[in-house]
Parts: sequence; structure tokens; C-alpha cells
Amino acid sequence: MARTQDVVELILQDHRRMEELFRRMRSVEADRAAALAEFADLLVAHALAEEAEVYPALKRYKNIDDEEVEHGEHEHDEGNQALLDLLRVEEVGSEEWDEKLEELVKAVTHHADEEERTILNGARENVAAERRAELGAAFLRERERQLKAGCGSVANLRRLVGS
Repeated sequence: MARTQDVVELILQDHRRMEELFRRMRSVEADRAAALAEFADLLVAHALAEEAEVYPALKRYKNIDDEEVEHGEHEHDEGNQALLDLLRVEEVGSEEWDEKLEELVKAVTHHADEEERTILNGARENVAAERRAELGAAFLRERERQLKAGCGSVANLRRLVGS
């Protein structure tokens, strides 16, 4: 994977990695539990880093819709709840697991698609490359900090969704 600092490219790379992990979680040949564990950490670290470092900065740009940014935060909450629901299923690959996985895929795919079309396109068009690189470095630092803290744990997700 290219070592870019552009925050738009970094977020897109995470989205593609999440799609790959969805494929692994759906595959009976893959280690679905390991894919879910990696996905849980990535999703939570990605969202928290966006909310801490990227979204507040983008709200300062007049050509980036604040409502879209706030909507993105709301969709992070929905994704976290869907992830928590999947993590609570005891048997990987069971009918309930497959059902909760599809709910998670739907929530995250919807958010990623919307974010790419609105927020990220707006950032690419309105934010200078140098500033996108600064935001990318801040995003990576926060994302890494969250990953090291085991942010995808059930306990942390319960705290995030307030349940």
C-alpha cells in the first residue's frame, strides 16, 4: 500500500481494507473471527480518528457541508452499534452471525459511500494538498493510538454506544 499522507487517500485505503475484511468475514474458508477482530479495531480507530482530527478541521471549510460531517458522526454511532451486535453473537458463522454481519456491512458501506461522495470529494476539491497531508499525519497518529489501546473491544464499544 502506498505510503501517502493525504488524509483523503488514507481514509479511502481504510475503506478498501474494510471491504476486504467483509469478504473474509463472509467466506467459510477464511478465519472469520480473526477478520472480525481486525475489522473491529480498524472501524473504531478509523472513526475516532476522523472525529478527533479530520471532521473538526473540515467543518472550517465553507465548501464542505457541516451537516454532512455531523451526519457522518451519527453514522459512526450506527456502525459501532451494528459492530457491537455482531461481536455479541456467540457462534461465528451461525444464522444470527450472518444476519448481524449483513447489518454491519449495510451500515458501514452506506456510510463509506456517502462519506466518499460528499465529505471526501469536498476535501479533495477545497483543501490544499499540504493541509490534507497535515490532516493525514494527525489522522494516522490518532488511529494508531486507538489501535494500540484495543479500541475494538466489546467493553470499549459498549462505552462508545452507551449500552
